[in-house]
Amino acid sequence: MVPVPPVGAPPVRPVTLDADGIPLSGLLALPAQPVPRALVVALHGSGMSAGYFDSRALPGLSLLELGAALGYAVLALDRPGYGASARALPEGQDLAGQTATVLAALEGFTEGRELGAGVFLVAHSGGGRVALAAAGAARGRLVPVGVDVSGIGRRFAVEAGRLPGPDLPGEWRRHWGALRFYPPDAFRLGQRLLRPVPAAESRETRLWPEMYPAVAAGVRVPVRFTFAEQELWWRHDGEALEELLTPLMAAPAAVARQPHAGHNISLGWAARTYHLRVLSFLEECLLARDAAGGRVVTTPDRDLQKVDADLT
Repeated sequence: MVPVPPVGAPPVRPVTLDADGIPLSGLLALPAQPVPRALVVALHGSGMSAGYFDSRALPGLSLLELGAALGYAVLALDRPGYGASARALPEGQDLAGQTATVLAALEGFTEGRELGAGVFLVAHSGGGRVALAAAGAARGRLVPVGVDVSGIGRRFAVEAGRLPGPDLPGEWRRHWGALRFYPPDAFRLGQRLLRPVPAAESRETRLWPEMYPAVAAGVRVPVRFTFAEQELWWRHDGEALEELLTPLMAAPAAVARQPHAGHNISLGWAARTYHLRVLSFLEECLLARDAAGGRVVTTPDRDLQKVDADLT
């Protein structure tokens, strides 16, 4: 059973998970009730940390606090190569390694604990690659009820040489979008969240368009991609969305737009709105599962030529 935090304890607290000897640090928020509605696992993007999902720029922007207040347990992890694992993994890990490490950490964390309706994955940018791969590789009760990813597509909106990496942080505006999308303290506090991108992860970033079809083919749970109004790293026109959704033939898949937001949605004014949408999608996944009598939700017919029209 997931323990209830003691009276007076901070709603969000640091934790360290054991992934077969590799320490994974993170942040945990628990609801007041002993059994959560579900366990939400959040994976940050490249060059960030678990605090991406715990914005302190304004009250109400934190996914961890919001989720716990609504009855969910929320665990945001520092991905392999970040946080506590950086010393053990100075080069980070490739996608297969990250996926195995994250699943090993979750296996230990969830052992003997009540998960409510199950595990749900939410991820941003580079974390979306790991979330999708983990959704396909997970077994038993770690198989997620759904996956919600933002800040990632299949086709880059820039040339490969302009992608961020260890020696190239990337273009500031593409990370953030318009200044008006963020509270005044977002940039000052955001500096504390930044981390070096591990070399192994960076090398694979530009390979993602070719890696994606194999990853997508393994996913058999509902997936939603959210694109910010000013998502500038990834193409999200009709043609690009068709290439994104087509490989997900075994998974119900959808695309959503988040107005008034840049790439770092969870650090902006739109964070609360987006996080509520994430939890709403989680509930939609549970509804579909319950309506199907606990069976795997089948993939609906998709007219991909209408995808972009439906979003505008």
